[in-house]
Amino acid sequence: MTDQLEPMPEDWRRALAIVAHPDDLEYGCASAVAVWTAAGREVAYVLATRGEAGIDTMEPAEAGPVREREQRAGAAVAGVTEVEFLDHRDGVIEYGVALRRDMAAAIRRHRPELVITLNHEDTWGGGTHWNTPDHRAVGRAVMDAVADAGNRWIFPDIEAEPWNGVRYVAVAGTDTPTHAVDVTTGLERGVRSLLEHRAYIEALTDEDPETYVRTFVEGIARDQAARFGGRPAVTFRLFSR
Repeated sequence: MTDQLEPMPEDWRRALAIVAHPDDLEYGCASAVAVWTAAGREVAYVLATRGEAGIDTMEPAEAGPVREREQRAGAAVAGVTEVEFLDHRDGVIEYGVALRRDMAAAIRRHRPELVITLNHEDTWGGGTHWNTPDHRAVGRAVMDAVADAGNRWIFPDIEAEPWNGVRYVAVAGTDTPTHAVDVTTGLERGVRSLLEHRAYIEALTDEDPETYVRTFVEGIARDQAARFGGRPAVTFRLFSR
């Protein structure tokens, strides 16, 4: 029997999603974000990089601004207006104290109850694909920074006051999810959100961008339906605090 997923908790108002690159959230969980913002919840995005090393046919100096514009447009489709970029170098982010500090500072600034990040395990896709160094470093730093943000004696030089109000951390794109969001009403916006990353997608595949995006976003959501009452779903591994 397939293990059933629990619904994501709803006793929160503010969420902060922290990931490495533009498009990470659109590939991961924009349909769920669209559901949340439509219900009146606040979601902000923090991107560690501008994704400047992500387009093989475009120099980083050109790609960075393009990917920033695409990220802001994709976020707006999902109902997110607050998008920050921390300007770490794409592809060479290193886990460590400096990265934890940046993540803790973001959490203190935004003061969320729910923090969202991306799969930071070694692999994804059922263990058949090796995860990227940036995903691993950022996700791990986010997990650690949730506690750092609430401890006034860790990173006392951060101007924002400590914040110990994070109740949940949700990891998207994991092979071991525990919870899910019904994205019936957010699926189309999830598709359109990823489609805003057109320059990235056109360099990635020869397939028609809309066909590629729709197949990917809808396919993943429907693959999870068997574990969530037959409803299209975006899944998360949830950690409570």
